[in-house]
Amino acid sequence: MREALSYDLVVLSRELFAQEPLLRDVFGYDPQDVTDAAGVLACVLRSCAGGAREVETLARDVFEGDGQALDDALADLHLTAQRDVDPGGIASVLHFAHGFHALLSYRLTNALWRAGRHSLAMAVKGKFSRALGVDIMPQAQIAGGVWLDHGLGVVIGQTAVIERGVSLWHGVTLGSTLSDRSAQRHPQLRAGATIGAGAIILGGIEIGAGAVIGAGAVVTRPVPAGGMAVGPRAIEKARQAGGFQGFDGFGAGTGDE
Repeated sequence: MREALSYDLVVLSRELFAQEPLLRDVFGYDPQDVTDAAGVLACVLRSCAGGAREVETLARDVFEGDGQALDDALADLHLTAQRDVDPGGIASVLHFAHGFHALLSYRLTNALWRAGRHSLAMAVKGKFSRALGVDIMPQAQIAGGVWLDHGLGVVIGQTAVIERGVSLWHGVTLGSTLSDRSAQRHPQLRAGATIGAGAIILGGIEIGAGAVIGAGAVVTRPVPAGGMAVGPRAIEKARQAGGFQGFDGFGAGTGDE
C-alpha cells in the first residue's frame, strides 16, 4: 500500500495546488519540488510548525528512515479520507484536516522516542502542542489507521494504548486518576472504538473493541466490547485512604487567608 498511496499522494497534491496556486504561499512549498510521501508529509509538518525548516529536515529524515512511522502515517491518512467526507480525498486530508496533522506530529515524536532521542521528542511535541492545541505524549502506543476528527483539545497520556480503527472527536482526554502511578495508568482503546467529543476517560481501563463512548461522558470503569457508555458520573463522596489526597502543601498556611 505504501508505494501506491505515496505515488497518489504526490500526484494528487500537485493537482490540488494547480487548482489554487496560492496554496504554495499558504503552505510554503510546491509539490512539484517533492518526489515522495516522506517529503510531502515533512513539508506539511513544517507548515504546521510555523515554517520551521528544522522540523521539515527532521521529519523527512524520520519518514525516510523509519518504515513504521511512514506506514502508520499513511494508514491514518487512508482511514481519515475514508471516514471524513469534508476535506475530500487524501491530498485534501493531508493539507486541511487538523486532526490528521495532530496524529502526524505524534508519528514524528513517537519515532524519535523509539529511537532513544527522548529530549528531542519532548521538545518537538511541545512545539506542536502549542501550534495545534493538542497534547499527545510520544510514549503513547497508537496503531496506524486511527482517525482524529477536528483534533482540537485532544490529550493522550503516555501509557495510553489506541488500536487500529479507533475514532476520536475533539476534546477527548485519555488521562490518569492521579492515584495510580503504575505502568498502565492510562486507558486502552481497543480496535474500532468510537470516542465522542469531550469524553474524559480516566485510569488504566479498557474500552472494548467497537465500543462507543458518548460525547461528554466521564468514564472511569471498563466498557465491554460492543458496549456503550454515556453521560457524566460526577457525585460528591468522602475521600478514601489510598486515593488522591491533593498535592503536598496545597492550601497549607500560605499566609494569604
